[in-house]
Amino acid sequence: MLNNTQTILHKKNKHKNGYNFDNLRATNKDLEPFVFTNTHGTQTIDFAKPDAVRALNTTLLKAHYTISHWDFPKVNLCPPIPGRVEYIHYMADLLKMPKPNTNIKVLDIGTGASCIYPLLGNAEYDWQFVATDISEGSLASAQKIVEKNKLNDAISFRLQRNSANIFKGILRENDAFSLSICNPPFYKNEAEAFEATTRKLKGLGKLTDTVVRNFAGTAQELWFEGGEKAFLHTYLYESSLYKKQCVWYSSLVSNKAHVKSMQASLKKLNAETVKVITMPMGNKVSRVVAWTFFTDEELKAAIKNNYK
Repeated sequence: MLNNTQTILHKKNKHKNGYNFDNLRATNKDLEPFVFTNTHGTQTIDFAKPDAVRALNTTLLKAHYTISHWDFPKVNLCPPIPGRVEYIHYMADLLKMPKPNTNIKVLDIGTGASCIYPLLGNAEYDWQFVATDISEGSLASAQKIVEKNKLNDAISFRLQRNSANIFKGILRENDAFSLSICNPPFYKNEAEAFEATTRKLKGLGKLTDTVVRNFAGTAQELWFEGGEKAFLHTYLYESSLYKKQCVWYSSLVSNKAHVKSMQASLKKLNAETVKVITMPMGNKVSRVVAWTFFTDEELKAAIKNNYK
């Protein structure tokens, strides 16, 4: 049966009608111990338990995206598949490329150990990816996932050796990307990340010392000196140094208050077009800010030529 976590998702999102746990359990027996029927008579899992969340998302990748191997250290973030693929679908709309297209080349900033955006973007649209990270360990994990799923021809990796930079040291003179994507660190430091996790678990009624101490996510994944705002404004500035090497730049923005300052900065940096894309998901609204330094005519030409 379907669970009742249905929400407003993109029309192409495979999870817009919730999860069919009967089918998912048949796909992956490891999910079985975590599924239970709640007081509403609905099958679900305990989303406060990292092992349950990991089992569910591993199963979703196998059932819907032909990703048979998805293993990475438990210390790293385990991304929720419905929300991550939502970003991919909205970016396909932005590019005006709703069908699979191997000409689309995407730069994933901060791919993490799970390599989730390249896996989903390639599975849904056949996009090609260069994925970056500041952690050699995360890239080694992501590389292993790619190799196990035989995706070496579609996904490659680059190490960012200077954690203060975004594109410097990554973009090469002859690089040409259709899109860059990013899910930036939200917090200024460990204390702020810990406080946010505490609030979340308290809201779920799952607050215990043990659970809070073991929240998933490494320092590189969760925080950046100066927080999300500092990261985003570094991203904006550096994108202006490579105006024609990427057609569209984009990033998820957790704090809505940062959007206005981004718009003001992009105006000063002479961005041609700035879009704010809202992605409603139940009680939560996520947003993506996307910008380009291409003129309208240059954008039309890129689309006409399938971003070749």
